[in-house]
Amino acid sequence: MGVEIKETEVSDEDFEGMEQFVRDYLAASVESEDDGGRMRWYPWHSAAYRFNHILNVVDLGAEISESEGADVDVVRVAAVFHDVAKLEVDQDVHAEAGARVAREYLRSRGNYPESFIEEVCGTVVDHSYTGDLADVPLESRCLIEADVLDKVGANGAVLMLLRMGYESRTHMDAAKMVDRVLDRAHDHTDRVVSDTAVSIGHRRIKRVRWLREWLEEEVSRMDADGVTER
Repeated sequence: MGVEIKETEVSDEDFEGMEQFVRDYLAASVESEDDGGRMRWYPWHSAAYRFNHILNVVDLGAEISESEGADVDVVRVAAVFHDVAKLEVDQDVHAEAGARVAREYLRSRGNYPESFIEEVCGTVVDHSYTGDLADVPLESRCLIEADVLDKVGANGAVLMLLRMGYESRTHMDAAKMVDRVLDRAHDHTDRVVSDTAVSIGHRRIKRVRWLREWLEEEVSRMDADGVTER
């Protein structure tokens, strides 16, 4: 048997073009809305935040797929397109809409095999799957794990603290708000299955625990037991 030659390889230049396209697409999605964009009242639903989330998922997806033996090209390209339609369609259909954008882009730019395009688009669709990760292809699993892990750790904690300001909370609520991040982090890391993703999740949870301990230590009479619900 001969050595199988990988048919597709996305160059750095091609990938940069995809990133620029997605950034522009998100910005245009916001600009096309009369009210300044769907869900713009929280800054993490802006085009800038969504693009940063996509870059985080690209990096996490590459790390996980390299370690787990998945097709890194498929995972990275799917990651860059996975939320491209997030700001222009409803949440429950954004994965399918993103796959349509990715398919049109990949067919019209470059010379990618149809099998590669369909694998990428299938992975984009799968990223919103909420069932058992054993039921999806390896590349889809890597993307799903990367997507949920971006909500875990220091990044998730800072976003939750930023939300406090928009809800007119004071820093005295901070410890309890960070507890919410920990609860969500445990939910997310309970879902991931690969050794690489589990390891990343545990490292990130540890960082949030440190932040929680430091807050209690440094802020006198912090409300650590309860917080007014809003």
